[in-house]
Amino acid sequence: MSTLPQVPHFQTTLPGPRARAIIERDRHVVSPSYTRGYPFVMARGEGAMVEDVDGNVFLDCTAGIAVNSTGHSHPAVVASIVEQAGKFLHMSGTDFYYEPQVRLAEVLSESAPMPGPSRSFFGNSGAEANEAAIKLARYQSKRPFLIAFMGSFHGRTLGALSLTASRSVQRTGFGATTAPGVFHAPYAECYRCPVGLTPDRCQAECLEFLEEKVMVHLVSPDEVAGLVVEPIQGEGGYLVPPPQFHQRLRALTERHGILLIVDEIQAGMGRTGKLFAIEHFGVQPDMITMAKGIASGLPLGVVTARAGVMEWTPGAHASTFGGNPVACAAALTTIRLLQEQLMANAADVGAYMLDGFRALQQKHAIIGDVRGKGLMIGVELVRNRTTRERASRERDRVIDEAFSRGLLILGAGRNALRVSPPLVLTRAQALVALDILDASIAVVACEAGVQ
Repeated sequence: MSTLPQVPHFQTTLPGPRARAIIERDRHVVSPSYTRGYPFVMARGEGAMVEDVDGNVFLDCTAGIAVNSTGHSHPAVVASIVEQAGKFLHMSGTDFYYEPQVRLAEVLSESAPMPGPSRSFFGNSGAEANEAAIKLARYQSKRPFLIAFMGSFHGRTLGALSLTASRSVQRTGFGATTAPGVFHAPYAECYRCPVGLTPDRCQAECLEFLEEKVMVHLVSPDEVAGLVVEPIQGEGGYLVPPPQFHQRLRALTERHGILLIVDEIQAGMGRTGKLFAIEHFGVQPDMITMAKGIASGLPLGVVTARAGVMEWTPGAHASTFGGNPVACAAALTTIRLLQEQLMANAADVGAYMLDGFRALQQKHAIIGDVRGKGLMIGVELVRNRTTRERASRERDRVIDEAFSRGLLILGAGRNALRVSPPLVLTRAQALVALDILDASIAVVACEAGVQ
């Protein structure tokens, strides 16, 4: 039974005295590169509810940036962690064998939406999974170049950063040392179509730029090792492309012998109502990278590839801590919970929230677009629906207002709200979130004069 209230509850003003003290200590000793939006200091969590160090309780619609897929400290996940920790904590799967890593690879081979059997390489994070995919694509194809998309986020290590094209601040100061040989094309951002079409007329013509410009003027397709794409773009604004976008990408990559690498780090692990978001689009990739929600909060990154693709020499790539046995145990339990109930809950509650946000869109002119699948929902704010001028400052104000009312939420892209709660979220909790955002948006829209 939960010991936390199931609705927000405050004991102090925000931030409370203990939170202020910890934030001050943090300021002196922790890297300032972290992007903290508001002064929440975590003490404990249960399901979709979290408590700060002053006893204030919040509804969490961030899930630790889409990581806590089964909620905070799910009892079954905690039990599997404790059980494995009592046996052994580490033995490095790059030099030795242990069953949890083998079993997780078997489960992923059974579950991955790609033809035939697959193999998995284990790391510690999404960036590491994408680094491994970059290396594997170049190693396997003997080709030097890669293609990614504008607005994409694939990590901040140097190889992954070369794929990332989300915000300039993530690249500023590092440009000369990012890995060379990566080209970027427009993503299918239907609300702001790069070729001026509307969603009802879209046949993924934005890919004409890739085929007729990038692959003609910048790089020959027979020198491209892999094309890396998010099935639903995360950091870029929770953008849901039309099915034709991924279907045309698959046809293009097959035509030129390019490996299709799908980054499921944020969209995967049941968040969209399916284990992998690419399943919504009827496409089978050559590689899938995953992390975030796969182990309910423990660090684990994986690249799973068709068995014929993951062929490289022992020593070509490895990771001391990758596939840690405790993280693998958590992942096995996580996937079981997702498949048994939480994917279905994400689809149900997600549809309920989408309907709720579309009702708010009719009420508030500042909401320009609502999009998403399952519990991966983006709400784009604009100053004017006709011009679609981005309401970036207003978006940030809504996030702060929601925090002051007991809701944790984050931004995505330049002006969208990111709704990515734990997949245990109930309809009752979803309604609380909608009510808080309704009130928060009303305050900000009034301030901004957007009525």
